[in-house]
Amino acid sequence: MVSRVIPVDPFDLVIFGGTGDLARRKILPALFRRFCAGQMEANSRIIGAARAEMDDAAYRDFVRDSIAEFNTGRQACEAGTVDGFLERVGYVTVDAMGEDGWEELATRMRGRDVVQAFYFSVGPSLFGALAERLHKHGMAGTGTRIVVEKPFGRDEASAKDLNAVLAEHFDESQIYRIDHYLGKETVQNLMAVRFGNMLFEPLWNSQYVDHIQITVAETVGVGGRGDYYDKSGAMRDMMQNHLMQLLCLIAMEPPAKFDPDAVRDEKLKVIRALDPVEPGDIVRGQYLGGEGQPDYRTQVENPDSKTESFVALKAKISNWRWAGTPFYLRTGKRLRAKVSEIAVIFKETPHSIFTEDAGRHRNILTIRLQPNEGMDLGVTIKEPGPGGMRLVDVPLDMTFADALGPEAEDIPDAYERLIMDVIRGNQTLFMRGDEVEAAWAWTDPIIAAWEEKGEAPKPYDSGSSGPEDALALLHQDGRRWRDIRV
Repeated sequence: MVSRVIPVDPFDLVIFGGTGDLARRKILPALFRRFCAGQMEANSRIIGAARAEMDDAAYRDFVRDSIAEFNTGRQACEAGTVDGFLERVGYVTVDAMGEDGWEELATRMRGRDVVQAFYFSVGPSLFGALAERLHKHGMAGTGTRIVVEKPFGRDEASAKDLNAVLAEHFDESQIYRIDHYLGKETVQNLMAVRFGNMLFEPLWNSQYVDHIQITVAETVGVGGRGDYYDKSGAMRDMMQNHLMQLLCLIAMEPPAKFDPDAVRDEKLKVIRALDPVEPGDIVRGQYLGGEGQPDYRTQVENPDSKTESFVALKAKISNWRWAGTPFYLRTGKRLRAKVSEIAVIFKETPHSIFTEDAGRHRNILTIRLQPNEGMDLGVTIKEPGPGGMRLVDVPLDMTFADALGPEAEDIPDAYERLIMDVIRGNQTLFMRGDEVEAAWAWTDPIIAAWEEKGEAPKPYDSGSSGPEDALALLHQDGRRWRDIRV
């Protein structure tokens, strides 16, 4: 199987925050890989923009270093390709809150008959200032596109304010709110599996699905993000966006066509159909020290912190398709393994013709986002050999690395795909403004209830599966979490 590479139209991509950590680790290496793949036309340019004083040559050295450090583990480009890529790279010193550098940037962009996109790889507090100055200096034309990173607000009110500020200068069709989880190959394959195969869609409802589990587990702690994370927590940092988006893709109705607004309309319906979470259906946790690592409060330098590093909850969707089928979501730091997966657990057969010795079995469709991207469907078969009818569950496995061979190593990562979608003008995998606001409207009452009660999160050991109370969340329903393991 050979993946096809379709070049995009020539473009200028300006990266505000071009010297920042996200640009260094993700954006610049992603663009380099797309260049290596032959997807960037000769007339395309990448321009870094930040407050740091440097010229084009110094920024090219910065880009070269980021590629050398963060382009590991992927098929190497031909010798000399880095130099070819760097020829397209430039830099402008810009003050986001002032006027310095803006006219120079406008001069570089002026008169270019290419797609022009601006990546806001900065904090949300600068979104409005950047949008205003792009408009003031003539760089906010009808064909301009802007990319904004999360967090997109910290509650419904601030999200509405941000949307309003951006709407003063850009149409909704020009705004790309990026969530890198939606750029993962497996997430898009989820839509292909659901809507491209007659096998699953008739079973994708409460009549056949017992429950669904969505897990995003990390082994790392908050690291150098302590100050930011302690003001956000797992609910704002992960649950409200990443896990919410995965929930929408799993639960949404088939759109009339694979069109950006048609897909996002269906996702929005899911969010609006979510019931409020009952107090007994949610658990917060905070990791303890262990395995040579400090505890959460030490890392964030706040001995009285009541911010959660783990959250698990049961969500219910009040519509015809999913009434009665619970969705269990959990995410946390310093857990047993780094795993992101969606597990669709089907109901048991209504009547078993086998003896009790055969055991109880059910089908499980597992969609793995990381590691080892792929899917497997657990089916029940007879265990080989004599001795009666003994049943065993085995996976029908589609691990991309096995199914695609060497091609799997060159599957574009999320940022590669999403940046190219921006250039194409395809918003399917990006969040719409009303979608973000609806997600916060569901999340805000949960956070408000926590703050009102003032309780500290439940402690849990580093390297565990989270607090014991999270296990009880499923046990009370006669179910159990899937193991967190690679």
